[in-house]
Amino acid sequence: MKILVVGGGGREHAIIKKLKENPAVNTVYALPGNGGMSNDAICVDIGAKDIDRIVAFAVEQQVDYAVVAPDDPLVLGCVDALEEKGIPCFGPRANAAIIEGSKVFSKNLMKKYNIPTAAYEVFEDCDAALAYLETAPIPTVIKADGLALGKGVIIAETREDAKQAVISMMRDGQFGKSGSRVVIEEFLTGPEVSVLAFTDGKTVAPMVSSMDHKRAGDNDAGLNTGGMGTVAPNPYYTDDVAAVCMETIFLPTIAAMNAEGRTFKGCLYFGLMLTPNGPKVIEYNCRFGDPETQVVLPLLESDLLTVMQAVTNGTLADTPVVFKKQHACCVIMASNGYPQAYDKGFALHIPAEIADTVYVAGAAIKDGQLVTAGGRVLGATAVAESLPAAIDGAYALVKQIRFDNAYYRKDIGQKALKA
Repeated sequence: MKILVVGGGGREHAIIKKLKENPAVNTVYALPGNGGMSNDAICVDIGAKDIDRIVAFAVEQQVDYAVVAPDDPLVLGCVDALEEKGIPCFGPRANAAIIEGSKVFSKNLMKKYNIPTAAYEVFEDCDAALAYLETAPIPTVIKADGLALGKGVIIAETREDAKQAVISMMRDGQFGKSGSRVVIEEFLTGPEVSVLAFTDGKTVAPMVSSMDHKRAGDNDAGLNTGGMGTVAPNPYYTDDVAAVCMETIFLPTIAAMNAEGRTFKGCLYFGLMLTPNGPKVIEYNCRFGDPETQVVLPLLESDLLTVMQAVTNGTLADTPVVFKKQHACCVIMASNGYPQAYDKGFALHIPAEIADTVYVAGAAIKDGQLVTAGGRVLGATAVAESLPAAIDGAYALVKQIRFDNAYYRKDIGQKALKA
């Protein structure tokens, strides 16, 4: 089988490694991929948002199955375009991907169908938003409506910070068109949980839960990032909590999308807050999370391609989705300075004997040598019988990987251990 995976980060590397476990898979193309995954896939220099070229390549190569992993191509209709050419795909069509593509859409959906979430207001006028902030409860959360590379959410601790966030999004155009509308919402408290779920629009098969570490520094200090590490399962997500989430959030969300004529097929990501008043949705993503995928897929016992095809074919109810009763920890190694300015182009050394457990996100090949080429460079993942052993294993891997300017958090998983 020839498989095409759209995307070029650590998440895509994890998906590719898992797909290759199926003996029927003999060729995997990554568009665009990156230098660090070139041993696992044929990397083709076509950008993830270049839908026309992606489709032309898939047709030319007679690809048997495509996985569209990142948010941008999903929202832009990459799945629609591939399916129109008869290529079966994993991922939602554009009219369903809007659940991530527009925060306003997703908040209004939850309100309409009584899915628990934070109270909120929507603003299209900057002055009106600023006037609202004069009396809004603080802290508050400011969200750009559209996609913003995971950086369009600001938790404002003061009224001044809240106003500045609104001005930078709405007046200064920090996120372009994505910030022309904003959602201002209630600040929720409680443990955060990420749950990815396979769904064919009828059945929901949740994956093992995970805990992300968003802040750049130890003890959750510093700026928000795309994620500095993850552990799975999340100890706060008990069987009882999972049952409540299935009944009040997961199934109602799928039913709501169906009722709106926007059937969702693919991986739906639920960002949850376990508040004193029960679980609430912080955000939806229309795809696998990054770096959650790097701890969730290594724990998947079922064959990933078989599950994905069941999602595409609408037969998920008849397909076992089984996870190992183990623990996983992923530590992200980043370029010092990320998520702001950082240097790149440093030689990257990953010992061959641990390459199977390393997911490369920001690397390129230059003069035959693997070099750093991004903020988040790679994730090192260990699977073990206990969480402490998984954490120790991940840090043992990190110690074997070398590149100048390397930075990583030293406390990934500590919050989970305290739970």
